[in-house]
Parts: sequence; structure tokens; C-alpha cells
Amino acid sequence: MTDQPHSSSERQAALNLLSAAAVRERSHQLLQQGLEGRLDHFTVDLSRIEACADEVVATIREAYPSLEIPFHARWRHFSAGGHDRWDAVMHGAPWQNAAEMARAAFDLAIVSVLLDAGAGAQWRYEEGRTGETYARSEGLAVASFDMFVSGAFSSRPEDPFRVDADVLLALNGEDLASGFQVSPDNPLVGLEGRASLLNRLGRVVATNPDIFGQADDPRPGGLFDVIAGTAEDDRIRAPAILEALLTHLGPIWPGRITSGGVDLGDTWRHPLVEAPDETKRLIPFHKLSQWLSYSLIEPLEWAGYTVTDVDGLTGLPEYRNGGLFLDTGVIALKDPADADRAHAVDSRLVVEWRALTVALLDRIADPIRQKLGLRPENFPLAKVLEGGTWATGRRLARAKRGDGSPPLSVISDGTVF
Repeated sequence: MTDQPHSSSERQAALNLLSAAAVRERSHQLLQQGLEGRLDHFTVDLSRIEACADEVVATIREAYPSLEIPFHARWRHFSAGGHDRWDAVMHGAPWQNAAEMARAAFDLAIVSVLLDAGAGAQWRYEEGRTGETYARSEGLAVASFDMFVSGAFSSRPEDPFRVDADVLLALNGEDLASGFQVSPDNPLVGLEGRASLLNRLGRVVATNPDIFGQADDPRPGGLFDVIAGTAEDDRIRAPAILEALLTHLGPIWPGRITSGGVDLGDTWRHPLVEAPDETKRLIPFHKLSQWLSYSLIEPLEWAGYTVTDVDGLTGLPEYRNGGLFLDTGVIALKDPADADRAHAVDSRLVVEWRALTVALLDRIADPIRQKLGLRPENFPLAKVLEGGTWATGRRLARAKRGDGSPPLSVISDGTVF
């Protein structure tokens, strides 16, 4: 059976969904539907935005009294417990130039972010070198960092600080279980899903050496050379980072929606999403890809580039930011019993929750800046998220629920949240 040919207009419409602009535009559509009372599962009360912003400002002032806030990125988790683990690698690695360093940093960030779906409430990681124990995102970061520096992803014994396609292809759930200290008493949600995601990453990298092997054997960090190639006067637009990731890593995502022959990744259906073409009723989020885009900004800067238009990316539709708006009453469930059920990631409820989260992060950024006396150019959304909304969502979850769990339970496949 042969594939049906796709029209160029259908393909172009699908490619347009592989952008932060599409995430933003369609999320704001669903926020508008919520304001008009037309969503199935949520009501929206914008009068509560100010009080929500006050909570975020309180978090920022406590954690960053000088208001010197870094970007929301995986590098913050690599410094969990106040240990700058990457800095130690930077000073000990045998790199000859900035591009070699950047490829290694890309390797680490890409693999670690792809392993950064929800860990579940029980899982813990004990770090040998410090004796400290970490959970959730910090634990996943430190565990993946330890695997990276031990050479677990490298096929070259003389160069542990790299991720090679052939190693990713051969990786299995047992390898990850070993690296992440998984046991019957220390279960990690979605272990096999994470392993297969890395296998698919290995396959995409191995079969596209023209993209991933321009300056070295094929490795995820080869994307550095692709993105650096978009620079004009050593300046790179942040949305170009996301577009490169979605274009070249699209096939790694589990078989979801395709349109016009294009893998749409973290894109879902909702009947109220309008579009003048075949993408009607489709809403993209690209959460892990955007989290990864934020996490590649610093390696590009270390390599001498200036990253611009950081606000061209969107806020992240995950449960800490989404929980912030539920726990402060900016959004509320129409049926309170939904809080007691687990919801599939493709359910209309989860799609609405994620869309409202993206759009409301845009809405709350200005009140937060005003309260802090900062301008958007000095305080982009990436700092609002880091300072800010993500940490406040976590703080309120701990205050309201002893185990710090989010206000809604999502059945994760290890690749979305």
C-alpha cells in the first residue's frame, strides 16, 4: 500500500504548527473560549490574576532578592543542592574549542530533557559524590548527569562527555533502571517509554548524518552546528532553536498525529480550535521541545552567540505552571470530581488545562513585571518561569497537598509532562 500524496498546502499548514507562534495563537483561542464559558471542563476568573501574581512575586523575592534571575533551563537542575556540576566538567574536559564544548553541552541537555517527564511521587536518586538525595526534576537531572559524565552514552572510552547514536540505539529499560537506581521500592514512572524515546533519538541521529554529523560522528549535539548555521552577526533567534528541534527531532515522538506527511509531536485535538485549513481542531504545545529550546540558549551563549527574541517561545504547559493557576483559583474545574480522577494526556480536560496554562502565563507576565518594576526586555518569560511561576506552583502544591502532588493527575507516557 503506497502513501497517499500530500498537497503542498496541507504540508505547509502542518509545518506551521511546528512553531511557538502556533502554540501561542491556539492556546489564546482556548483561553478566549474559557472566558466566554464555552470550555467543557474549566471556568476562568481573570480577577484572580493579581493575587496569583502576588504569590509569584513573593516566591521571586525570597529566592532571588537581587532579582538576578537566570533563564528557566535544565542547567538550574544540574546545580541542585548548590553544586555547579557542569562547571566542574567544563574545567576538566579535553575540548579544543568552543564548538566542541557546545556539542557536549547540547548532548547532555538533549538527553537529560528527554528523560525529564514526571518521575512519580515515590522515586528518589541518591548522589554518590555528595551523599544527597534528590527527587522529581532535580533527581532526574542529577541521575542523567551522572550517566553522562560516567560515559554511559559515549562509544569512545577516551571521551566520556558525549552522546553517540549507536549507544542510544542499543539502550534499554534495564540500562536506565540501573543509572536511575530504579527498584521495586524505588519505581520510576514511564521507564520503558523513556528508553524507547532515546532509541528513537538514536535512530534519527544515525540516519541523518548530514544533520547530526557535520563536524563529528552523528550525535544529538550535532544540532549545535545546524543552529549555529542560522546565526546572523553571531545572533540567533530563540524561535529558530525550536524550529530546528521540531524539524530534525520530530520523528522521535511516539506515533501521534501526522498531517500532510508531517509528524506533529506534542499536538492534540480540541473541537473548539479554529483554523482556515486542515489543521482545524489541532493544538500544538511542544512542551519538551520548548523546555529543550530554553535549555540550549546558554550553551549557545557560552559558544559566543547572542540569543534574541527569547519571548518568541511560550510558557511551558506542564503541571507546576498549570497547578499554579488551579491552586490560586484563576481557573477552576466545572466538575470538582475531576480532581479525584486520573486523566489521559489526550483527554479534552488535559488539552484545555495545558492551553489555558500557556495563555495565562502570557497574561500574568506583565503584572509580575510591574510589581517588580522590571521591563520585558530585562525580564523575559524565561525568567518569569524560573523565578517564578514554576517554583510557586510547586510551593503551593506542597502547602495544599502534603505530598506536593499537582491538583490534577495526568496519565503520562513519559514523554509529555
